[in-house]
Amino acid sequence: MKLSARNVLPGRVIAVTKRTTTAHVKIELAPGLVVFSSITNEAVDDLALKVGDAVSAVIKSSDVMIGK
Repeated sequence: MKLSARNVLPGRVIAVTKRTTTAHVKIELAPGLVVFSSITNEAVDDLALKVGDAVSAVIKSSDVMIGK
């Protein structure tokens, strides 16, 4: 698969929490470095996501906020 996004971060699923229509997925990129994603429950099912799966967090955004 080719993507226009340049921020592709490999990691491992550490949690999948399904809610009414969306799911929250936690991905550990490195020890102690975690990103979160909100996706549809349908997407979770289509990808058959489960804890321990190797995945990539693909980030395509026109805005990246930085705080200090």
